Amino acid sequence: MLNQEEMEKLDGILISNDYNKTAIITIMQDIQKEYRYLPEEALSYIAEKLKISEAKVYSVATFYENFSLEPKGKHVVKICDGTACHVRKSIPILNEFRNELGLSEVKITTDDMSFTVETVSCLGACGLAPVCTVNDVVYPAMTPEKARNLIKQLKEEMTDEN
Repeated sequence: MLNQEEMEKLDGILISNDYNKTAIITIMQDIQKEYRYLPEEALSYIAEKLKISEAKVYSVATFYENFSLEPKGKHVVKICDGTACHVRKSIPILNEFRNELGLSEVKITTDDMSFTVETVSCLGACGLAPVCTVNDVVYPAMTPEKARNLIKQLKEEMTDEN
């Protein structure tokens, strides 16, 4: 159940999009930016407010690969496994991220919700292969050692924030 503050956040997103049904993708992007995923309650709320079916909202949410119905960590690490990255050894980099964070193919988010590690088919930065992103910031020419250092740096930044 959404609390008053969450409803006000969602209302703000809807207002900024003029309650326009045709802006459903933009609305969902804004919600995902806020929560790092699409909470079920938020999707039900916007369906009601936009006067469209929940089925329609869910069909959009599940059609586009960039939308997530599962909570993600504060830092979303995407490792490219497209052809250029794969032949330049992206799998050892993926394995290093997983090992450093205690994750696996099945468990993609840390228990403290700090990190999510995913693979993607292509990040569109083939000339920089192997490449990964953290919250959409590109890290080119990755190696397992650079992956280890990046995780260490991100953990230190989170410690400094607290």
